[in-house]
Amino acid sequence: MLKHELRKRYIEKRRTLDFSSTETYSHSIANRLLQIPIWDFFYFHLFLSIMEKKEVDTSPIITILHAKDKNIVIPKMGNENQLKNYLLTDSTLIKKNKWLVPEPQDGIEVPEHKIDVVFVPLLSFDVTGHRVGYGKGYYDIFLQKCRPKTIKIGLSFFGPEKKIVDINAGDVKLDYCITPNKTYSF
Repeated sequence: MLKHELRKRYIEKRRTLDFSSTETYSHSIANRLLQIPIWDFFYFHLFLSIMEKKEVDTSPIITILHAKDKNIVIPKMGNENQLKNYLLTDSTLIKKNKWLVPEPQDGIEVPEHKIDVVFVPLLSFDVTGHRVGYGKGYYDIFLQKCRPKTIKIGLSFFGPEKKIVDINAGDVKLDYCITPNKTYSF
């Protein structure tokens, strides 16, 4: 299926979910993360959920990362589809931007080469580890700047599609995708 078709389909699928389901699924995804070999790392990049778009709620993941004394890095959307990445601290001021994305206003910037694990937002993914996001390219640009060994983990309420047919050279594959019922490894 083409990316634009998948975007439309999965935005609609999310829209039909109720709050109770998204909450239950998000906790299941967070608990599944405990079973993959990522916990010896230190810097974890995590998107803050757009609740209005019924994204996977990442607050249970934040709780786990805090409990494991990990450094949490959160993104801010910048010019030319670039993400700036900031350490999440007790004093980090979070505000929603014009797209309703919660993001830090300022703080301690963390360079891409320090990040060990990235939790990647997505709308859909396929059985080979390719993903479909909202189409602006922020995460593909960001992931290309990370070290090759940085672990990329997608979070999804839904299972994979067979194939995304319009993949291009700039698309960065996932290493894992976690759903409420299964962990996919690529």
